[in-house]
Amino acid sequence: MAEEIKLSRRDRISVWWRSQFLQASWNYERMQNVGWAYSMIPALKKLYKNKDDRAAALKRHLEFFNTHPYLAAPILGVEMTLEEKRANGADIDDAAIQGVKIGMMGPLAGVGDPIFWGTVRPVIGAFAASMALDQNWMGPIIFFLAWNIIRMAFLWYTQELGYKQGENITKDLSGGLMQRITTGASILGMFIMGVLVPRWTTMHFPMIVSTVKVDPKGQVDFSHVTGGNATVDGIRKVIGQIQGGASVTPEKTTTLQNIFDQLIPGLMPLLLTFLCIWLLRKKVSPIVIIFGLFVVGILGYWLGIFGA
Repeated sequence: MAEEIKLSRRDRISVWWRSQFLQASWNYERMQNVGWAYSMIPALKKLYKNKDDRAAALKRHLEFFNTHPYLAAPILGVEMTLEEKRANGADIDDAAIQGVKIGMMGPLAGVGDPIFWGTVRPVIGAFAASMALDQNWMGPIIFFLAWNIIRMAFLWYTQELGYKQGENITKDLSGGLMQRITTGASILGMFIMGVLVPRWTTMHFPMIVSTVKVDPKGQVDFSHVTGGNATVDGIRKVIGQIQGGASVTPEKTTTLQNIFDQLIPGLMPLLLTFLCIWLLRKKVSPIVIIFGLFVVGILGYWLGIFGA
């Protein structure tokens, strides 16, 4: 009886490392197929000693493949298990191996965008960008390290999950697990983006709506700090009046910005974001939207509606 062939941890690490370059040879005909086959080579070399068997295995893994680049890892794990079983005599044909790839790449394709592009990357990027804006040189380094540690760890552990679970992982996919993960990640991603909108989108409306004279009793009495009367007690009185809501000017000016801030702080940047999203869903070109924002901004500044 022939000795059973098993993929070692070192073999699986080789596959994992090669999977980092899954999209290096992306093409319009079969998309990620070259990167996929390149990733599988260490496993195929270990499992098939015969040149013809190895060539046939490589050929079946050059078929069409396309999914989120990070969610290909669990599929790689399952495929290694299937190839391992086939190399040890199990009745698994090419159609079964290809069928698992096709069946898994669809549900997993839509999971990566809300998790990685919509949640993890914006959160890490916002944190690192905040550090960079404060002239902290660690900002870009932290982004690079944190992003790649998370990405590479995810690829390894999900590949191992796929390898250990084998075909059983498809039961979780069919049971609605992917739908729940996608929905949860989408909600979290939208929440994070909502938090970032007022931070990264600035709109100022200096247009004056009304000017009202303030009653002298409601104004700050600066006589305590003028004419050589500036004492500690006088300064305290002035500060106390300002903190109590007294006006520092004889007139109270209300701008559009004051009105919007009283409604909901950051409301207008959020509405602008929703408008851009709506236009994108209506198939309006991003270039048209960008130039439209330029035109509206220039006209608004000229009319005194928008400020710098």
